[in-house]
Amino acid sequence: MINLKIDGKNVSAKDRQTVLEAAIENGIYIPNLCYHPDLSPIGGCRLCIVEINGTRGFPISCHTKATEGMVVKTDAKKLQQLRKNLIWLILSEYPKDIPLSSQLKKVVDYIGVNNILHRYVSHPKALPIFSDDPLFIRDLNRCILCGRCVKICQEVRGVGAIGLINRGVETFVGTGYTSSLKDNDCKFCRACVEVCPSGALVDKEEWNEKNRERVLLPCKSNCPASVDIPLYVKLVAEGRFQDAIEVIREKLPFPHTLGLVCHHPCEEGCSRSDINEPISIRELKRFVAEIDNERWKKKLKIKKDTGKKIAIVGSGPAGLTAAWFLRLKGHNITVFEALPKPGGMLKTGIPNYRLPPEILEKEIKNIIDIGVKIKTNTRIKSLNELFKEGFNAIFLATGAPKGIKMGIEGEDDPRVLDGISTLKKINLGEQVDIKGDIAVVGGGNVAVDVARSALRIGAKKIIIIYRRTREEMPAYEHEIQDALDEGIDIMYLTNPQKIIPGKDKLNIECIKMKLGDPDESGRRRPIPIRGSEFILELDKLIIGIGQQSDLPANFGVEINKKGRVVTDEESLKTSREGVFAGGDLVSGPATVIEAVQAGKNAASSIDKYLGGSGEIEQKYIFNEEENPYIGREEGFAYKRRARNKKMSVKKRLHGFPQIEFCLDEKTAIEEAKRCLKCQLRLKISKAPLPPNLKK
Repeated sequence: MINLKIDGKNVSAKDRQTVLEAAIENGIYIPNLCYHPDLSPIGGCRLCIVEINGTRGFPISCHTKATEGMVVKTDAKKLQQLRKNLIWLILSEYPKDIPLSSQLKKVVDYIGVNNILHRYVSHPKALPIFSDDPLFIRDLNRCILCGRCVKICQEVRGVGAIGLINRGVETFVGTGYTSSLKDNDCKFCRACVEVCPSGALVDKEEWNEKNRERVLLPCKSNCPASVDIPLYVKLVAEGRFQDAIEVIREKLPFPHTLGLVCHHPCEEGCSRSDINEPISIRELKRFVAEIDNERWKKKLKIKKDTGKKIAIVGSGPAGLTAAWFLRLKGHNITVFEALPKPGGMLKTGIPNYRLPPEILEKEIKNIIDIGVKIKTNTRIKSLNELFKEGFNAIFLATGAPKGIKMGIEGEDDPRVLDGISTLKKINLGEQVDIKGDIAVVGGGNVAVDVARSALRIGAKKIIIIYRRTREEMPAYEHEIQDALDEGIDIMYLTNPQKIIPGKDKLNIECIKMKLGDPDESGRRRPIPIRGSEFILELDKLIIGIGQQSDLPANFGVEINKKGRVVTDEESLKTSREGVFAGGDLVSGPATVIEAVQAGKNAASSIDKYLGGSGEIEQKYIFNEEENPYIGREEGFAYKRRARNKKMSVKKRLHGFPQIEFCLDEKTAIEEAKRCLKCQLRLKISKAPLPPNLKK
């Protein structure tokens, strides 16, 4: 260690540390703008000048090495005046408004400005503002040529997409031949934005320190289960497939299932979307799940038996997820399922061509293998009986298995079927008589799934009737397209208003609709067009317009007007002591990943209720330092998203084979390499700020 004195304070410095670094480490602020702790010294702004005994002039502390016995002054009046002069020079061609959140604004406010030339009128440079590039804006008028963005792009990231162009007063930060960032192979990691002190580089989406990670890592923040998506995508890119699946498994017990059926909100948030197309995150999850060698089982730790018994009513994704995490905590878990097979809506509501039964069964077996008991064909009629059997807590996760009727005349005809019940029968292998001309009412996933399933079990012609347009359909876009590819017609802006039973056919009186103002769902309200009625002749009509819960009234928990169980939003506690609820039973029909997260929340709350810590997750892969170097890659911005190959329509309609094929290893790695590695930005150190303004 090196001993020196700064502003009368005895401090220590590490070998080869600069005076500025030593000062910062010891809580002494020296004004600076071009300095950054992750970069080699630049010395351009000269604000970090100091006085050193025995040294002529005013050396810059970011370049001056600390030496034994050195005596340094940082706040002498002469230094303060010189810094004010330097601030005046920096601002002489800067626009009048300095961004309030910028380091420049904080430093200017701290130092002040000495007006060197009273008659001088500031003349901003009138340089271009580049706002058409993805993700961030470049305003060259606000650039103070500190060089930090260039250094981090070239030296730390190894990309070199930007540099100092021209010399002298004509110098600016830009790309070669003023090409676009895309054409100059920028990787849009936004390290340059992170280190810019002046507001010359700013994100298009605003953020503050409270929501910084949520905004800058949208894939992870968009995932209801908080899966560390940046990490597992990185691991796939490195060929570390088993590590990747274990990162996913830390958060949920259904990686393969979700790799097939998740609605991938992570991809909707993916920053790569602003460049061309999002990363195929779900497909990467599926890829690593399909080649999982189950090494994670050796790392799995089931805690010592707590002696506590928990009943879980319902074996859907919420119930089974809660069962998994609670069993790992050492609790005794029994899952009660009314149907002959476990899985809830995963089993009964998703067709086999989307989720092959053997995949779901394998993931459920993993849950059984750790000691979770699942009792099928067991309908719970009374919670009192469960408590009498010695259960200490109950989690209600029965979902929303009951279809909603339209409430129109003739709906009770036996040829009018409920969509969710029809799907359940098909998925459980029961006989379903669907032949001839069929129409399905609805625009959600149930409507599309039942239409495509009906086509596979004998329907001659299928029409989906939807009262809005395709733009408003809540079903997944790729499922809608698959339905169209398979020959299913969609009749938009149409709604049945009466069913007239005939001897051989159903006569469905429909009416055309137009869209009005948005309703509470945010979609434009469908309005009937008078005089546009017409008749459809059908053999069967299937109603798939929504689902609701079917909970016995004697369970003794509060239920709202929509028939959903009322819970505390955070703990998922119901109005009854020891009873928790989650998933579709509480939220109404939602997605699989949302149900999984509800199961995790319930597991944590129930563990706390029974005296545990509520910490339910286990680590399989431990944190490691990530290399900030990403390197240059020609044509990076133009690399297209990987797409699954699909079975031909001719083959797929014979039964329920899985129609989408998994990515191969080479394609998966290349797809993962398209990632912008947004997480690296969060590892960049913060620049030192004036002490009275540090927030």
